[in-house]
Amino acid sequence: MMDWVQSLPLLPAIGFLYVVIWFRAGGTYLLGRGARRAADRGRVATFLSSERVVHATGIVNRWGAPVVALSFLTVGFQTAANAAAGLTGMPLRRSLPALAIGGLAWAFIYATVGLVVFAGWVELFLRSPWAAVAVLALLVLLVALLLRHRRRTGGLIAPVPSTESDTAAVESTTKSAVEADAGDRA
Repeated sequence: MMDWVQSLPLLPAIGFLYVVIWFRAGGTYLLGRGARRAADRGRVATFLSSERVVHATGIVNRWGAPVVALSFLTVGFQTAANAAAGLTGMPLRRSLPALAIGGLAWAFIYATVGLVVFAGWVELFLRSPWAAVAVLALLVLLVALLLRHRRRTGGLIAPVPSTESDTAAVESTTKSAVEADAGDRA
């Protein structure tokens, strides 16, 4: 099927992939909603109606739409995000726009570079599975290091102090981040 999608002109490929993501992500959301309804009995119902779960569900329903939309820019997380939206009962008025925006971004990325990158990785895997796994491991390591750096510094690039007071502010922020990180590990 990948060859067929790659053979399409850009706009029809994006359109086709957009329809695919609507069915896949929308179906995942509906399965989550159905699972929530099915589980809403007995002990599970007591747990689902507890104060903490109701509070967490409210937060996800209110702020989860951006997470659902951004999940389409990840590999593997989008299914979990759409299932969680359904499981928590996120209203359609929040879920559908998130799916529309994130799904369009996914379709565009997948139709342009996504298929090429994936096909290249599969070709590498067929020639040398170890090399393909090593490339994937390096990519995961790079992302983990970038996220760790971002968490520690507050951004991808550390601020460059321009004055003495800026230097003191950066040192204070860095010290606070290191102390917070040490507290997280404890």
